[in-house]
Amino acid sequence: MTQTVEPPSISPPSVPPTQPVKLVYDFTEGNKDLKDLLGGKGANLAEMTRLGLPVPPGFTITTEACRAYLANGTEPAGLRDEVSAHLDALERRMGKRLGQGADPLLVSVRSGAKFSMPGMMDTVLNIGLSDASVDALAAQAGDERFAWDSYRRLIQMFGKTVLGIDGELFETALEDARRAADAATDVDLGAGELRALVDTFKSIVRERTGRDFPQDPRTQMDLAVRAVFSSWNGDRARLYRRQERIPHDLGTAVTICAMVFGNLGPDSGTGVAFTRDPATGHQGVYGDYLPNAQGEDVVAGIRNTVPLADLERLDPASYTGLLRIMEVLENHYLDLCDIEFTIERGTLWMLQTRVGKRTAAAAFRIATQLLDQGLIDEREALRRVTGNQLAQLMFPRFDVSAAETDVLGQGIAASPGAAVGAAVFDSATAVERAARGEAVILVRRETNPDDLDGMLAAAGILTSRGGKTSHAAVVARGMGKTCVCGAEGLDVDTGRRRFTTADGRVIEEGEILSIDGTSGTVHRGRVPVVPSAVVDYFEHGMGADDDDLVRSVDRIMRYADRVRRLGVRANADTTQDAARARRFGAQGIGLCRTEHMFLGERRDMVERLILAASDADREAALAALLPLQRGDFTELFEAMDGLPVTVRLLDPPLHEFLPDLTELSVRVATGDDPHDRALLPAVQRLHEQNPMLGLRGVRLGLVVPGLFTMQVRAIAEAAADRRTAGGDPHAEIMIPLVGTVQELEIVRDEAEREIARVEKARGMELSLSLGTMIELPRAALTAGQIAESADFFSFGTNDLTQTVWGFSRDDVEASFFSAYLEKGIFGVSPFETIDRDGVGALVRTAARAGRAARPDLKLGVCGEHGGDPESVHFFDEVGLDYVSCSPFRIPVARLEAGRAATARA
Repeated sequence: MTQTVEPPSISPPSVPPTQPVKLVYDFTEGNKDLKDLLGGKGANLAEMTRLGLPVPPGFTITTEACRAYLANGTEPAGLRDEVSAHLDALERRMGKRLGQGADPLLVSVRSGAKFSMPGMMDTVLNIGLSDASVDALAAQAGDERFAWDSYRRLIQMFGKTVLGIDGELFETALEDARRAADAATDVDLGAGELRALVDTFKSIVRERTGRDFPQDPRTQMDLAVRAVFSSWNGDRARLYRRQERIPHDLGTAVTICAMVFGNLGPDSGTGVAFTRDPATGHQGVYGDYLPNAQGEDVVAGIRNTVPLADLERLDPASYTGLLRIMEVLENHYLDLCDIEFTIERGTLWMLQTRVGKRTAAAAFRIATQLLDQGLIDEREALRRVTGNQLAQLMFPRFDVSAAETDVLGQGIAASPGAAVGAAVFDSATAVERAARGEAVILVRRETNPDDLDGMLAAAGILTSRGGKTSHAAVVARGMGKTCVCGAEGLDVDTGRRRFTTADGRVIEEGEILSIDGTSGTVHRGRVPVVPSAVVDYFEHGMGADDDDLVRSVDRIMRYADRVRRLGVRANADTTQDAARARRFGAQGIGLCRTEHMFLGERRDMVERLILAASDADREAALAALLPLQRGDFTELFEAMDGLPVTVRLLDPPLHEFLPDLTELSVRVATGDDPHDRALLPAVQRLHEQNPMLGLRGVRLGLVVPGLFTMQVRAIAEAAADRRTAGGDPHAEIMIPLVGTVQELEIVRDEAEREIARVEKARGMELSLSLGTMIELPRAALTAGQIAESADFFSFGTNDLTQTVWGFSRDDVEASFFSAYLEKGIFGVSPFETIDRDGVGALVRTAARAGRAARPDLKLGVCGEHGGDPESVHFFDEVGLDYVSCSPFRIPVARLEAGRAATARA
């Protein structure tokens, strides 16, 4: 039997005393809390070793070594000596020498960053095999086919990963060998065919690199380590980190582990197990197993696996042992565990464990299951879910009650959701068509890490091979993408850009598909969608028929609301939005944009105001707008009765209510419309080169007499009307774009006089608040002065981001933002997540100065950052009173406000 390994029990090798920084750790030294240093894989291998589980011995090169290598282009001083010391200890432990002797030691070299990045970095197995050692391995194992299969795998992985050879060259040669031998799969190739394939692979290496495949085992290992280091900065790894918001400066650790073999015959195999279903969260035995295979075969999805439950029939002893270990790990990590294992001739070995990636539905179910089992408390259950996951649960789903659909096939439900789009058969096409605004479904036999950009661009992913632990499934679940894997009835022909169903129907590229990641069904055409059950819950509350997922969401949301300090309001301009926001849990309106009330038929009234040639004309135009505004506010106050409603006075430049200057000039030049001729001088007068920094916000109130006064009067009269009707209005008047306290003082004085007139006329005190938006850097820097004339601040982080960065959002997002993201200047758009160091610093400064000047100053934020999970944590941290966001994002903000409270405690 080859590679007989006992669980490690020796002390780690000593490190030379002159070594200033320890760069290599034996598996017996670390633990699960050292992920920053040892990466997730190395830390968890050390933890399993500490628990006494059967882990092949090995050692881990730290992330510090990787960072030093990437920074300097060379290995840090002392690394080679430390690796040599640990390799010597491993050889003594195993009683074998790396790639030498009658029983050669072979090792794997694997990447392992702090955060799981499945398939994004490099791995090389079977290091140590050579022309000499392959015969020794065959003799020792008593299996010539196994030895040559292991050697061809090494050359293939090493050639692609370390030497940078196009992997398709090896795949084509392998396909040719199968075809020549009439072999259905790699397993059907005999020793002779595999020996010939090794020669072919070595020829590919020689032709593509100009040198022979390296025969020295230490050279193989050293080159593999450097390749893993370098793979941290590979295109697919950087793209994945941007998608998952993983910092680029962490680096990866490298684990070097004694090989155990799953490709030794029918009593060997490899698999991936989950302690709960990562797609649904349901408890049970979940995973994939592949007899007579190495681990990469399972992840790659090249051969279809069998369900893990089949292992009970194939190898009862290993199955029983695996279930025991799964229970140990889940009870130890108190979470869903993702486990990689190999069985070598009936002996079970653990190669990796980690807290498993899961779908949004699984996250909520598992959190409440562990809570019910008494393994975690409510606080920890809340920490186990995220606002992004909740948002995924609010996406629509297919209407299963719709008329009969055209079902093309059935696969494995790998990642839930409903995705509709045009079929495409390669990543480049997916990216190209998605960039044109087209929804696409990426269809592949199996995906590999090079498909990441296409997977990101696609609405959904469909593969004909692979299971729940294949690359497509794991990555799709991590991204929240709908995915159906292992649809074996579909014959995918990527070369001809089509697939054929089991009954002979042909689907060409461009045809519309609907894939159901919850059931695994593939439909032809567009299947109708309906709102999710979670959205229905937020709209109408819990129902008797709600499933366990809705019940899980309800429990966690109730706890989040109970512990959060931060209030959550809505950005809403209509009664419909206000009503929905209230159903979704909004505690008021943080931003009502009055400019939206001047569109449609009312645009003509704004034109009359702009064209007014006299005070009388202007007053008449304002008088016509007054009752309409009053009616708008009355309805809004009624919808939000008892809750605060912050009304922003008119903010955008007046030209937005007028025709485009160029179009109007053409109409005047080519037509004879007297209205156009009258309007042209006004449009020319109001035209600005940079209107976002021109006549808008508070400046309008100062230079257009009566405009803000009319709006304040409408707000006050609406509040009075609601009070008379028995309502409980809480109106707050917000003055936009203030840059200096003098602007605010003038407008506030005029507003207070108008409110007083309404109060006197109606015989009641209205208690209206007057505050301002902080959306200019100067306002943030002089917030202490401004606070003396403000009852509240609301940070307008959209415009504050524009003015801090010097960006015009509409222009930069369409021009160079993609390049900034690609080059790593931004990890994420500052319009999506608050820029803590720049914009965030101004928010913090203004909040502190405002409260110092006025301790009772109310603080909120009304940019869309108010619904961004990461930004919500920042706003809680700096002490704001509330966030305000669009109605659909209110549940997300509520959840994250609760999570922020638990993180602070």
